[in-house]
Order: sequence, then structure tokens, then C-alpha cells
Amino acid sequence: MIEELREDLVVVEGKIKELKGCLDIAAKSKRMLELEAEIAKPDFWNDQERSKKIIGELKGLRAVIEPFGALESSFNDIRDIVGIAEPGDTEALKHFRNDLAALKKKLAALEFNRLLGGEADRNNAILNVNAGAGGTESCDWATMLLRMYTMWAENKGYEITRIDQLPGEEAGIKNATIMIKGPYAYGYLKSESGVHRLVRISPFDSNKRRHTSFASVDVIPEVSEDIDIDVKEEDLKIDTYRAGGKGGQHVNKTDSAVRITHMPTGIIVQCQSERSQFKNKATAMKLLKARLYEIERQKKTKELEKAYDAKKEIAWGSQIRSYVLHPYSMVKDHRTDYETSNAQAVLNGDLDAFIEAYLKHSKNQEPKT
Repeated sequence: MIEELREDLVVVEGKIKELKGCLDIAAKSKRMLELEAEIAKPDFWNDQERSKKIIGELKGLRAVIEPFGALESSFNDIRDIVGIAEPGDTEALKHFRNDLAALKKKLAALEFNRLLGGEADRNNAILNVNAGAGGTESCDWATMLLRMYTMWAENKGYEITRIDQLPGEEAGIKNATIMIKGPYAYGYLKSESGVHRLVRISPFDSNKRRHTSFASVDVIPEVSEDIDIDVKEEDLKIDTYRAGGKGGQHVNKTDSAVRITHMPTGIIVQCQSERSQFKNKATAMKLLKARLYEIERQKKTKELEKAYDAKKEIAWGSQIRSYVLHPYSMVKDHRTDYETSNAQAVLNGDLDAFIEAYLKHSKNQEPKT
């Protein structure tokens, strides 16, 4: 048993060394020491803008270095103890085996987070769902998608805030926007941007015929307050209106909902989640800045045309993922070819396998340097 444990330790040690190289821990550690030396200088806070950038960079470095350091330290402790363990001490060896299994899970998590290296991947996510071709069917499908992402976020322990929602004429929603707050929320959910297709027996069709519905999902990162996005007041058209409600005491009696149109780009954002017009305007401005930041970010990566100017119709031939509930059960991602027959689990928020497949696929598509 002890020989098997030692062989397992050799394999894990090799993976840790490989991860250390991939994360470039040595260079990051050197840079962290340089930044800490900068912060220790007495005139560090004289330049507020530079200070914020340095602190932001330092936080990013620590977020990588410290978890890896803790993992490496735990591994060294296990290896050293196993090295002097008695072969006949089965109780102790069982304990070491459990410790190593827990360490392997942490290693797998760090290896997965290595896929989330984008500049905005650690940010909160702003997720928008829009019903597409299919009328009431698509409005209901948009509701199902919103529920799916809400359940996924709840299972992650993330905080969810509804920003805006427009109900369908007969059922479901035409569109909805939510904020999902938590570490790497955007990094995970960026895989969900695109058109989603549903095939099922319609609950709205008395003849029980099979229908195909479409809805689009748009995910952008929330931008931090210290990112400078130049938004001119004269470029904005701000409208207020009465927020929707359930009737009776829930109806908002004042024009508290806010809609902002950015005239140069045509971007429209709105918020009606708060009773205060001031708070709704502040949230709408945050949404606008996030969308403008995303446009600039995608310009830099030469993806603006693909993601915005040439956005496909929410209909046939443009879907990134298909959800089939009849005549069989299947969910398939058309970018990675990953699929599962457990469609109900996916609709209940079990998305991690699809997210991981997409992130690995995207990593493999990056140009080799």
C-alpha cells in the first residue's frame, strides 16, 4: 500500500511542477516582490491612478501565487510524512491517502482555473437573455434559460440580482438582465454567449406538436469602478418610465425605471429593479460602461465584427447549443461537440461540463507562441 501511495505522490509532484511552469510562478513571484517594494515607498499614494493600477495588479498576482503556494506546501508535508511512515501502519496510510485525494481535488481546481486567464475572467457577470424566433414558445424558452443560469449560480454560491425584465405577451419573458456576483463568474459564463435552440412538444399547442424555439444569451463582465470609461453626458438620451409590477401594492406609482441610450453606438440599457430612480440610473450607467468596455476589449482582440457587427439572427443555423426534449433527450454544444443525454439536469443548472469543454476548446484554439 505504501509503495502505491509513493508512486501516486510522484505523479502528483510531476503535475504540480508542470502547473508551476504553466502559471509562471517564478516570474509572478518576482513581480509581486517588486510591487510590494513600490507600495512600501513613502510617496506611493501621491499618484492615485498609478497606485490603483499597482494594487490591482498585485491582487491578481496574489490570487494565483497564494493558492499555488498553499497547494505546494500541503504536498510537501504529505510527501515528507509518507517518506518516514511505517509500511505496516495501515491506519496512518489510509489517512495519508485521504489527504492526497483532497489535495488532488485542489490541484484539479487550480488546473481548471488556469483556463480562466482572461483580463476580465475574475469579474462579476452581466447576463442577458432574449427570446428569438418562435413567439410565445421562445418567450417560455427564455424563461427556462434564465432559470437554468439562476440555478447554476445558486449552486456556486453566487449572488444574483435582477436588473430588468420584460414579460412576454402570453407567457414567459421577452428579455431579462441579471447580475451574477462571484469569483470568476464572467470567466465561466462567457461560454454561454450565443443562440440556444430548444426542440420539444409544445405545452402551448393543443395538438401536441413538436416545436423549435430560439433564445440568445449575451454575457459581459462587470467593469470595476477604477476603470476609466469616457461617457459624455451629451451622448446620452435618458428616459424614465413606470416600472412594471404585479398589481396592487406592488405597482410602482412613480417613474423610477430608467432607460439610457448611448447615441454614438446605439446601445440601450435599462434598469427597474430598485424603487429609487437614482439607484436605477446608477445601475443602468454601470451596464452601459460594461458594454462600452466590452466593445473596446473586443476591438483589441479583433473580435468586434464577429460579436457585434455581424451578430447572427436568433434562428436556424446560428445556434451554439441545442436542447432536445423530444423525440429523445440530448443537449449538444455545436462548438465543442460535447453532449449529454441528461437534458433535465442541464436545465436544472448542471452546466460545468459544458463550460469546461468550451474553455479547453478555446485554449486549444489559441495560437501557439
